Amino acid sequence: MTQTDITEDILIAIRRVIRAIDQHSRNLVQSHGLTGPQALLLTEIVRSGKITGSELAKRVSLSQATVTDVVKRLESRELLERSRDAGDKRKVILKASKQGEVLVKQSVPLLQERFQQRLGELKDWEQNQLLSSLQRIAEMMNAEDLDASPMLTSGAITASPEAIQDVVTPTDTPPEAEEV
Repeated sequence: MTQTDITEDILIAIRRVIRAIDQHSRNLVQSHGLTGPQALLLTEIVRSGKITGSELAKRVSLSQATVTDVVKRLESRELLERSRDAGDKRKVILKASKQGEVLVKQSVPLLQERFQQRLGELKDWEQNQLLSSLQRIAEMMNAEDLDASPMLTSGAITASPEAIQDVVTPTDTPPEAEEV
């Protein structure tokens, strides 16, 4: 195999990963009306029962500002409720609404959950080899310092209703028509 062949095979593999993430993100929006970050936050809120925004931000590795924006969008859709802590009025407690709980219990599929399961099936040395290779690729693309959470999703983290609508009914060329 030539250097050109290897380079092309690596680029094709990277593009496949990107397309798989894009496709999953579109499917999530179409099936549940949620972006990946919205699904991630709502799932964590349901798991926790009640949680503060700062604790939620820590658990999902997103900034407090990003979590606040996503929470506002979820609240506007009546998928969660915010209330003041009875003991400490400075704290805001987040709790999923009944509608939010139902949506999560209908198994909102998160791509990283399936990935984590399959990664866990690999031997430790295989996991470490993948990590090392991906970190090296990020470095080669000058992306090692980009802020990123452990979430497999595409598009903006704080997608507006208009952006979600664009995913549900795209006006551009469908991703299947894109060239690799």
